[in-house]
Parts: sequence; structure tokens; C-alpha cells
Amino acid sequence: MTGPAAGPDGLLRCPWCLRTPDYLAYHDTEWGRPIRDDQGMFERLCLEAFQSGLSWLTILRKRENFRAAFADFDIAAVATFGPADVARLLGDTGIVRNRAKIEAAITNARAAARLPDGLAAVVWRFAGGQDPAPVTLADIPASTPASKALSRELKQSGFVFTGPVTAYATLQASGAVDDHLRDCVRRGAY
Repeated sequence: MTGPAAGPDGLLRCPWCLRTPDYLAYHDTEWGRPIRDDQGMFERLCLEAFQSGLSWLTILRKRENFRAAFADFDIAAVATFGPADVARLLGDTGIVRNRAKIEAAITNARAAARLPDGLAAVVWRFAGGQDPAPVTLADIPASTPASKALSRELKQSGFVFTGPVTAYATLQASGAVDDHLRDCVRRGAY
């Protein structure tokens, strides 16, 4: 199924969210809701990078562990992480223990701390939903010209592990792009 589907309350939603209660809660309360603060944006960017090659459900179910492991995604705190923290994180079974992704989160915190206007401001410069709204999941791209431009800007600012697909997923998750399907109850809700 790629078009909107009725949820448990009969309202139409993006069909991907009906697979599990975790997805449904994320879809209804968070995905696509505007994030304007740097800490919230840093969390979205990190989690999208950790998700690369994995199921989003894996990340959602480990999210509280990620928050504990990464100082609630406080940019200044993560920017101070060193080799001992990397070793600690590699031993933390509650998160995804991938050295490249862990080191990327630390590198990206340092890069985010140097942004004069902050990370959220950078991401929101590339905001804009699809026009027209997607009708089916097939209408939602993996990346866009805006996400490619965001990826380039982040890389030029010292970010790593922020390719166009991760950048687009961050735009979606943070509400900078509204990719709820046209007939989804959450479309335009924020």
C-alpha cells in the first residue's frame, strides 16, 4: 500500500505509520512538526545519520538510550567528547555501536557549535514542501535539489555523514518539508 490508509481511529494517514504503534505515535506527534531549536535539530540530524542502512524503528526504539548516551544531544556537551567517550559509546549496547556514526555525531557537534546562526537556521534556509503535495509514497523522493544543497553547505561547514538522503530525512523530520501525503490527517497540521 502506498496511498493513505485508515488508522485505528478511521482517519487517513501515511501508510508507513500503521505498521507499529511506535511509528503511529511518531507520525502523529512528531514527524513533520517544526523544530526550530538547535538541540532538537541536532538530535534529528544525528538520529537520521545513525539510521542510515537500518530500520527507523530500530532508532525509535533506542532513542531514549541515544539521548542518555549523547547528553540529550546538547551540542556544547557532545562537542567536548573525546576518545574515552567514543570508547564508552562503542560499549553502549543501548545505541547503534558504529564507530563512524559515533565519531560523526561528535564531529558534527563541533561543526554545529561553530555555526554563527545555529544549526536550525541553516536547515530552515532549505525549507519548502512539495508542490503539489505527495499523493502516494512513490511521490516522495529520497533527496531533492534542496537537500543536496543543504548537504553541500553542511559539509562545507565541517559536518560529516550528512549526504543528500540524510539531509532530506532531516528536513522531513524537522518539519522543514511537509511530506505527509495529501490526504493524511497530519498534512499541514503544523
